[in-house]
Amino acid sequence: MAKEHSFDISAKINMQSFKDAINLVDREVSNRYDFKGTPYEVSYKEKEKTLVLVASSDNKLDALKDVVVAKLLKQGLSSKVLDELRVEDSSGGNRKATFKIVDYIESKEAKKISAEIKNMKLKVSAQIEGDSIRVKGQKLDDLQKVIAGIRAMEWEAPLVFENMR
Repeated sequence: MAKEHSFDISAKINMQSFKDAINLVDREVSNRYDFKGTPYEVSYKEKEKTLVLVASSDNKLDALKDVVVAKLLKQGLSSKVLDELRVEDSSGGNRKATFKIVDYIESKEAKKISAEIKNMKLKVSAQIEGDSIRVKGQKLDDLQKVIAGIRAMEWEAPLVFENMR
């Protein structure tokens, strides 16, 4: 009998790369001309898994978000890692945006991914195991087709394909 191959679909992010991106944001914004003399803050709260951005106006806040997304992309992370929770007024007339860090696949979305894999009509099986989906099959080509098909679709979570065996 042929050996069975498998891989995992998850939304785990490399936290060191994330922290590096946030440090790079702080370094770049401190040198930008449009932020000279204006208050801003970029703070990552590890326990709550949130990122808080504070800037003096909505325009500055949008510029800060753009810098964060650019640095995340440079570090090889998806912009879907951040899910905006709220934008509100902060002390001193500043604006504050709070983002949740997404490092898991919600069960509803995991079920949709499994259904899409079944709809591909390939000889593979998808099984939800905690916060990841294990895909098994006899042929590596079928598994690669699954990866290509899932990557081509739009998902809420930043999907990572790992542990190909």
